[in-house]
Amino acid sequence: MILDLFRLDGKTAIVTGAGRGLGAATAIGFAEAGADVVISARTADDLESVADAIRKAGRRAVVVPADLSKAEPNLLVDAAMGELGRLDILVNNVGGAFPKPLMDTRGKDLDRAFNFNVTVAHEILVAAVPEILKNDDGGSIINITSAVGRLPGRGFGMYGTAKAALAHYTRLAALDLNPRIRVNAIAPGSILTSALEVVAADDTMRGAIEDQTPLQRLGKPEEVAAAALFLASDAGAYLTGKVLEVDGGLLAPNFELPLPDL
Repeated sequence: MILDLFRLDGKTAIVTGAGRGLGAATAIGFAEAGADVVISARTADDLESVADAIRKAGRRAVVVPADLSKAEPNLLVDAAMGELGRLDILVNNVGGAFPKPLMDTRGKDLDRAFNFNVTVAHEILVAAVPEILKNDDGGSIINITSAVGRLPGRGFGMYGTAKAALAHYTRLAALDLNPRIRVNAIAPGSILTSALEVVAADDTMRGAIEDQTPLQRLGKPEEVAAAALFLASDAGAYLTGKVLEVDGGLLAPNFELPLPDL
């Protein structure tokens, strides 16, 4: 049965930024497909809610509250090996940066954005690879980038630059880790998470975004989670070094800050 290719039975995954939104949906989706999951985010209460959903799916959940921009890189890998005994999948979902006009952006802002979106992902990957290589069939690493990493938009200079770097890092890492470990990325567009709550609550703003999206709607976290499941499972076994654009068909930005010309 082709659906068997999407199963993750006997696998263990780490999902960062898993307290809500894309990370939570991905962690729960992996559990529903048969995986045990180590989940991490800054807010312990959010993680416990996700852990409950994982356990209701019949799988084990390990909760690791942490600010990964400051934590030891091997924190999550040690939790996976110590509590679950193996590691097959890593989803580098944690990241972000507040929009800011380009001329107000300083070098320290870029440093923080790059560290949080690229350096943290790299350090966790480096910690994870030796454990993933212990598996006969290797494993899968998935980086969450953004449509803004390829589509220009005012106000997203530091965030878009960092996400573009993560997308190319994915291609480079895939070559270094071939053939035992596959490395891919997902570039979401406008997904209905807490980050878009303010926009979604404003009918005018939401309508403008939807009108500029070819599929005429916002995405759902579960749609990004489904793409992650594809890449993590045997269904995506012939993909590496690729970036899946889960963005409703965007060919141009569908949301820009109302910043004036200089």
